[in-house]
Amino acid sequence: MSVAEATPDLEQVDRHDRAFLGHPTGLGFLGFTEACERFSYYSMQTLLVLYMVNYLLLPGRMEKVVGLKWVQMHIYHGISGQPLASAIFGTYAALVYGTPILGGLIADKWLGRNKTLIFGGLLMAIGHFLMAIEPAFVFALVALVLGVGAFKGNIATQVGALYGPNDLRRAMAFQIFYIFINVSVIIAPLISGTLGQKVGWHYGFGCAGVVMVIGLIIYLSGRRYLAPEEIAAPAESPVLREPLTRDDWLCVLYLIILIPVMAVSLLTNQEIFNAYLTWGDQQFDLTLLNHTSSWLITVDATVSFAMLVAVAAFWKWYGTRRREPDEITKMIIGSVFTVAGGLCLFMAALTQPPGGKISLLWPMMFELFNSIGFAHVLPISLALFSKISPKQITATVIGLYYLSFFIANAMVGYIGGLYSSLPTTTFWLIHVASAAFGLIAFAIFKIAIGHRMQGTPKDQAAALS
Repeated sequence: MSVAEATPDLEQVDRHDRAFLGHPTGLGFLGFTEACERFSYYSMQTLLVLYMVNYLLLPGRMEKVVGLKWVQMHIYHGISGQPLASAIFGTYAALVYGTPILGGLIADKWLGRNKTLIFGGLLMAIGHFLMAIEPAFVFALVALVLGVGAFKGNIATQVGALYGPNDLRRAMAFQIFYIFINVSVIIAPLISGTLGQKVGWHYGFGCAGVVMVIGLIIYLSGRRYLAPEEIAAPAESPVLREPLTRDDWLCVLYLIILIPVMAVSLLTNQEIFNAYLTWGDQQFDLTLLNHTSSWLITVDATVSFAMLVAVAAFWKWYGTRRREPDEITKMIIGSVFTVAGGLCLFMAALTQPPGGKISLLWPMMFELFNSIGFAHVLPISLALFSKISPKQITATVIGLYYLSFFIANAMVGYIGGLYSSLPTTTFWLIHVASAAFGLIAFAIFKIAIGHRMQGTPKDQAAALS
């Protein structure tokens, strides 16, 4: 039985549907569903470390959590307190970028993307509600990791399926989809973060669970507007059936070398949800943020979104006047800004008055510089991977790209644990060094093999013909 036969309730999508902002109706349903899922996900990202450091892992409470003692002793070698919270968060955040591979496999081989997505959404909702039950904390994390894995990749696939191969609205559709995501990232800390810190931790997690249920209801309500699932036709492009050449494999090798480099360069950015949030909760003057440290995530999301738009607009303007630099050069520029952002955190720690709080000036400067760096490294590196990967295995190579996030978050889990045992200035200098490593490595990469990164051998041949 084909996947399409397994979902007979889905009608053929209307390729001429323009009911939602000039796009298919299904895009609206998928956008609001994704907004609810990202709200629940970033609620968890915002509250998890603060919840563990300030509540769950305190003596007298953590002993009541089923399985946590075993996890502490056998996986994290007996560490406790803030280092244990940092390590658990790092593992959770890393696995979130690993399980979508499993979710894609389940969707492709067995359940199909619709059933897999629904299953993932249910697991996420269950996980959030379990977070409100202290003894079930470990089971809640497992449910959330598996739920995100089943959900994350399959909904993006459905967005693309709404459009025919030559429909020029596709690119704009993903931009609209991304706006839904960014709005959720901004408002989740304001709502769930405030509930968690001001009313009660379980209210914050419960709010995330309720919103996830709403997202599932929206998705189920709009299924008839989504594209049916079909087995791919065998008549693929001859290019996709060609064997990989030596030059193709060299391109893949270059990209694989970039993965750990990007992971190290991402360290400062990924620390924002971990030790940075703990530090801000303890040491920042949060008067302007309603004395609510989770609002730091809203500030970060807002500045990041603004800088993504600003950087894209700048290079578009620059390109009309001069030759625009290539991807690797932009990543080098981004690393300079990331180094500057890390130095802002170092200065914040260095200038903290004895017994006093840190002004938000240096953290806000960090947010600005780090967000400019983020805008130059993350989307541009993804574009680079998509550009030079051999056409036969582009999807696989893009999957490998996300291993950089897996590695980065695993590193954050370890390095973030050093926050409570190192001088704060030394802790942030480690992050400055990681960004400087990325800067130097990207520069060496540019000098050594930058000329090979301008496109695949086939692209270069086509350009010369």
